[in-house]
Amino acid sequence: MSDVQSRIIEIIAEQAMLTPADIAPDSTLEDLALDSLALVETIFAIEEGFGITVPFNANNPEDSEIDFTSVASLTKAVEALIKQQSA
Repeated sequence: MSDVQSRIIEIIAEQAMLTPADIAPDSTLEDLALDSLALVETIFAIEEGFGITVPFNANNPEDSEIDFTSVASLTKAVEALIKQQSA
């Protein structure tokens, strides 16, 4: 597990009121019962934690440029954003 994924799991755990051990890379955000407010707060925490801007449409998350379906897909997107913004 990468450092990025570990930190994302910590952030999600905090927002979902779970422990990091409750979250696997293949967990979906739906499985973790993150409602829309928790998802927005998670995105803000990720932006702050990694110093990036996440292209996210809070009004219509399905139209966002990032795949929020699982922890693994979110990790992949955040790693790409980190790479883009540090280039």
